[in-house]
Amino acid sequence: MFERSDDTLVKQALAGKKSAWISLVKRYETSIYNYALRMVSNPDDALDLMQDVFVAVFRNLSSFRGDSKFKSWLFRIAHYRCIEYYRRKRPTQSFDDEPEMAADIEVSCPEYSFEQSQQSLALITAMKLLPVNQRTVIELKFFQHFTFEEISQQLGVSSNTVKSRLYSALDKLKVNLEVDYV
Repeated sequence: MFERSDDTLVKQALAGKKSAWISLVKRYETSIYNYALRMVSNPDDALDLMQDVFVAVFRNLSSFRGDSKFKSWLFRIAHYRCIEYYRRKRPTQSFDDEPEMAADIEVSCPEYSFEQSQQSLALITAMKLLPVNQRTVIELKFFQHFTFEEISQQLGVSSNTVKSRLYSALDKLKVNLEVDYV
């Protein structure tokens, strides 16, 4: 069966079709949850953020003009919700807290599974040390597969600023990850 486009689903959701809204949520809930998880490193907070994002999208769907892709607009909202999270949590957040893994890796080989979980934990820990603006660029570029132009539109900065943040973040990640594996 063919898959309806985001634009079609948005129009149908605005017309009151509940199934269209549910399709949009199902299409992006995992991506938004994973984005939030990598940004805040806490599964419960990531789930709360995901729900908050979809409530905001539902309330503001009529303001979506279609100037960009729906996915870009959705992740822009997710980005702002994560920034709000940091503003609320900053005084109580400790950098010594170990990030929790979102799900168990199901692989038949225990050694491979252990190595993958260690690498994931190391990456999450290293990303947690990055400034939020650099972490956001890494997330949008490598995990959500946005182009530099799409990221610049979402963040309201130039494409060169996005590239600068990306390369600075990659340099920091390289140093942090090399230290972990030495």
